[in-house]
Amino acid sequence: MKDWTDRAQALNRLIRPLTFPIAVKLVKNANSFPEKTRRPLKDIGFQTNVCVGLTLTRKYGWTVGLTAEDNICPIAAYTYGWSESEPEAKNALIDFMKAMSYAANDEAAKTTIETVSQAKLNNGEYSGVVFSPLERTRIEPDLVMVFCNPAQAMRLVHGATQETGTSINSIFSGRGGTCTEGILQTFKTKQPRIVLPGNGDRVWAMVQDEELAFTIPANLLDSVIRGLEATHQRGIRYPIPVDIRHEPLFPEQLRQVAQQKGHTA
Repeated sequence: MKDWTDRAQALNRLIRPLTFPIAVKLVKNANSFPEKTRRPLKDIGFQTNVCVGLTLTRKYGWTVGLTAEDNICPIAAYTYGWSESEPEAKNALIDFMKAMSYAANDEAAKTTIETVSQAKLNNGEYSGVVFSPLERTRIEPDLVMVFCNPAQAMRLVHGATQETGTSINSIFSGRGGTCTEGILQTFKTKQPRIVLPGNGDRVWAMVQDEELAFTIPANLLDSVIRGLEATHQRGIRYPIPVDIRHEPLFPEQLRQVAQQKGHTA
């Protein structure tokens, strides 16, 4: 592939996502945000969630950058290392899990947060995250996120496994979906992931009922596209080419009507 535009066009041709594939980059300092990056608080006028930043990019085609200053989500504040007090943030999330009945008791809540913590960045390690539409990206991405339906996700799995044969491993909790289980898990494991968008993704970032997401480390994107191309050439494609080349089976009453009219149904 010549550049990110070519890669995005290949994904659009082979997967046909409804929204822009997203280039994602974690930055050490907000000064690294590229020119014309939109900041939610400064440029749009409100604090918001990481998942909303993704939606602004994939639906509007904007390059969006968020830091602790722009973020209002306590889960992202904790997992991105933007909390001023990590112990307090962790305890607050445990209380939240119990209050919302995501966790039946203290033990379940602590187990949930420990799982989330596996993807957590160290406090102050990365001060910001940038999203840009892959086709005209202003950043050199760490990973690429594609919002997709289940059939498109299947094709992306075909592409991601074609050269290695290694199955995709993912974590699903229904919470912290795209921001943590998507971006951070992929960033840390350096492996593709199927992402189940969480409740927050759907309430605030307008992710639709039928949507999943798929994340690909940037250095593996060419391999995924080669896998998609190879299987596409063999007829494994999206939209799925269903088998309709056979005589339909009508109910008996309709067969009788067709026979009366001289048809062979």
